[in-house]
Amino acid sequence: MSLALQTFPTVKDANAALQASGTRYLGGGTLVVRAANEGDVSVSDLVRVADPDLARIAVSGGKVKLGASVTMAAIARHPELAALAPAARAVGGPAIRNMATVGGNLFAPAPYGDFAVALLALDAAVVTANGEMPIETFLAGRDRSRAIVAAVEFSLPKTESFRFLKVSRVKPKGISVLSIAALLQRSADGTVASASIALGCMADRPMRAKAAENALLGCKLTSEEIAPALAAAGEGITPITDPIASAWYRAEVLPVHLGRLLLS
Repeated sequence: MSLALQTFPTVKDANAALQASGTRYLGGGTLVVRAANEGDVSVSDLVRVADPDLARIAVSGGKVKLGASVTMAAIARHPELAALAPAARAVGGPAIRNMATVGGNLFAPAPYGDFAVALLALDAAVVTANGEMPIETFLAGRDRSRAIVAAVEFSLPKTESFRFLKVSRVKPKGISVLSIAALLQRSADGTVASASIALGCMADRPMRAKAAENALLGCKLTSEEIAPALAAAGEGITPITDPIASAWYRAEVLPVHLGRLLLS
């Protein structure tokens, strides 16, 4: 089956074309092209946008704006995004990182979408032609969305406050058993003043570990004091089962790896 490709100068123009049945947006192609190669006949037309703003990284005044076409490779080598480099490098191997985009990662189903886990922990905002919304809201409704993502925006984290971990069976580019991102702000006495923890593979899309976040508040990052947070980490999760790992296994190892991340 052949695929028709249309290129538009703006997101607005492409959005209009995307409403047609059987049409998908083409970013880096790591999801939609693979699906077509594997026999997905539900897609007949692809649309893309040539606007260079979609591939732009802007860092100013402690704020970051990543165009939807920014690749994982571009993030990993950007000197002002060192805190995010581990999350960007967690996406596939070098060839995939040269193609995989920020926008595409937001739609990647588990066990993919590791960079979206990082964006969720950072409480990013997703910008579309229809406006701006919190990433948690976007992820919840992404299966029904027909609006093209133009960019994501978030506050630039300090390297010491942001942590990311991907667990896989094959190093360095294996599929995730799970991934965890955490943004921790600590008071002068070392206790946790605020916590944002996002999990990958604990549902069909990235999710927040809100019970663990609440349990961390006021704690110091010691084995004894984080124990309640680790015990609460599994609240509300519905881990996936795939050839990499079972839901049971993912749930069992989650507190182990969260503990390692928090104590690192």
